[in-house]
Parts: sequence; structure tokens; C-alpha cells
Amino acid sequence: MLRLCIRKKEHTIHMTLIIDDAGSGDLLFGVVIGAYREETSEFKYDLIDVRFYQELFCEKEYLQEASRVTSRLVAAFNPKPDEEIHVCQGCIFDVAVADLQKVYGEERVSRVKVTGEAQRLVEIAYLDEIRNLGYEPLAEREAKRAKSFFHMMRWLKANPAMLKYAKTGWPRLKRYRLFKAAQQQEDMYEAVCSDCGSPCKVPFKPDADRPVYCQTCWKKRKPRRSRAVPQ
Repeated sequence: MLRLCIRKKEHTIHMTLIIDDAGSGDLLFGVVIGAYREETSEFKYDLIDVRFYQELFCEKEYLQEASRVTSRLVAAFNPKPDEEIHVCQGCIFDVAVADLQKVYGEERVSRVKVTGEAQRLVEIAYLDEIRNLGYEPLAEREAKRAKSFFHMMRWLKANPAMLKYAKTGWPRLKRYRLFKAAQQQEDMYEAVCSDCGSPCKVPFKPDADRPVYCQTCWKKRKPRRSRAVPQ
């Protein structure tokens, strides 16, 4: 569901729609994508679910989801024929920009460095979302990103049930014991044992040409190693 906040000003002829994100580099939660129309102060935002930064992270499916979310937001504003669409330069919008240009034209969609009110509102939206989890962000988190990362990690360590809201798919997290169990769980796939027919989980994506076995059947099929007897 789209989040909506509208502040009306006097109508102007030329309109500009600004797209920005918040939370992409943060350990907690998914990513907020917001759209802000300068001339009317309209602001709406939507979310990329955290699961795109967990089991789906390696496939970079979050880029496609960013495009879907961005397209929905832009469409919700029903942009005028001459309205420009300015999109943040972050790589999270690489697919989104290409898709928007196909719909609205290359001359109307451009990459910019987002600052000011648009950036502020998207950041506030992200902070509201992580506060809803029970986490209170550092006041200086923008200036001290590394400190903010470890602050979030310590909070997760104290609240392990909230790991489901962490971007556990990041490869750099493999060095931390806290995330190993979550990453191992994400790397497992549901399957049916080819021998006994029981449901099981395997560390690879099953396909029709490759048999899969539950742990019990695998142990039965696994060849036993024996020591060579000296002659």
C-alpha cells in the first residue's frame, strides 16, 4: 500500500517529480523509495521488501523490484505530458530509469543528485519504518555510517528475533557469527527426496535432471571410506 502525505501549494504550470531512496546501505529493513513533486509538495513512498536483500539478493532481483515500485509511484502521480522525472543517481535505479524512459521518453527522465526536501522526506519515511521495529537510530547516522552499522548489529544481537528484518543476504556479513545461521537457512531449498519421497531441504536449487536425497537416504547412499590394510 502506498503511503501518502500531501501538502498543497499554489498551482504552477511546470512540474517536476523527484525519485529518491533511503535504507539501501543500512543493515535493517528493506528500502524506502519515495516520490516528491516540488511544486505541490506532494510526497508518496513505497517499500522494497527486505526479502529482496535476503534469499533473493544474489540474483539482484531487488533492481527489478525497485523498477516496479518506482513505476507504481510515478503512475500514482499521473504526471503531466511536460512533467520532468528526476531520479537519484544510485545504482538501485539503473533498471528503473531504463523502464521509465521507455514509458515517458528519454528526454523527460534524467539522473540527478537528490538533495533538499525530497531527500529529507524519504529519509524520514525510512526512519519511521525502522522505529516501528522498535529500533531507535543514531542521531548522527548519516555522518557516521560505520558506527550506525554496528549500532544496528548490536541491536540485532540483543533482539535475535528481529533478524528477519535484516539484510542478511549481503556477502560481507559472512564474517559475523550472528548472521551465519540466517544465511545458511536462506541457502537451503525445499525438495522431495528421490528415494523415500519425504520433504527435505537441500543446499542447491533442485532440477528435474538431478536427484535429491534427504539426510537419512544420503547417508545410506554415501560410500563408506575404509583404510587400506598394509600388506
